[in-house]
Amino acid sequence: MLPGMDGYRVLKNLRDDGLEMPVLILTARGQEADKVLGFRLGADDYVTKPCGVLELLARVGALLRRSRMADRAAHAASPDTVEKFGVVEINPASRTVTKQGQLVALSPKEFDLLLTLVRRRGAVASRVELLREVWGHRVEVMTRTVDIHIAELRRKLEDDPSQPRHILTVWKAGYRLEP
Repeated sequence: MLPGMDGYRVLKNLRDDGLEMPVLILTARGQEADKVLGFRLGADDYVTKPCGVLELLARVGALLRRSRMADRAAHAASPDTVEKFGVVEINPASRTVTKQGQLVALSPKEFDLLLTLVRRRGAVASRVELLREVWGHRVEVMTRTVDIHIAELRRKLEDDPSQPRHILTVWKAGYRLEP
């Protein structure tokens, strides 16, 4: 019931173009044949109106969670290339970090945090974003977890942790990695 083309055609065009973002169909069309067509064309969920706002929000949240988990699994399963900055090398496939050829022992969360920063290619990550991406926090909680882990990464990877050259604080915004 969209102007110009229906939602099924929009969905088919998205999938034909290779776009894999999560899609939820929200429609008044509740026949089984409509639902089956939606799923066959690549929908991830199908909700018929009328529906409650809380249910809709829960379904969207579930889609986003599954999408993030699939993204993480794809990164873990693919043969990632070694990431580098300064004299530090990060090998996602083996989950190892070396500095000047020497293995650096990182905790699993320190490794995930470092990889998250590196993959942002210099873009700033707020504390809340890092809490969500690395620790899976869904609420904006006040915690020093990110700051403590950043301090540990600096201690282990920076030549002078008190004057970091790579793992930088962006005041009132968050952190970024400067290659």
